[in-house]
Amino acid sequence: MQRAPMTKAGSERLRAELEQLKSVDRPRVIAAIAEARAHGDLKENAEYHAAREQQGFIEGRIGQIEAALSTAQIIDPAALNPGGKVVFGAVVELEDADNGGSVTYQIVGDLEADIKQGLIAVSSPIARAMIGKSEGDSFGFNAPAGERNYEIVAVKYA
Repeated sequence: MQRAPMTKAGSERLRAELEQLKSVDRPRVIAAIAEARAHGDLKENAEYHAAREQQGFIEGRIGQIEAALSTAQIIDPAALNPGGKVVFGAVVELEDADNGGSVTYQIVGDLEADIKQGLIAVSSPIARAMIGKSEGDSFGFNAPAGERNYEIVAVKYA
């Protein structure tokens, strides 16, 4: 079985979500189900069915997070010492060679990727194109909008 890479910060975020689901959300839904049951006829009780559906989502998410954490390979980017190269977990500042704009991304595992927070999956085309490169290197890759070209301005390890 292949172990999915995950940053230490990503695993901590998932553990916090798991704790929230188990200690706050699950008991709240169980209480809502008990209250809805007290109202009588369950066939036509919308509150009961909504609470049961929400319970299903919570239990599914708990199972998903537990499975992900049990098979994840936790990697601390600060402990890698890659010598200035872009590796998993690196925070990379890029300059767009076409329009001069700058962006900063951290390369993370597939489960923790969130482009809005600047977290890109290690399996994404841009991450695959910059892995192994160093500050000052240029690279290109095929994006859905066409060919993109960037220069690596800075590489940090969080």
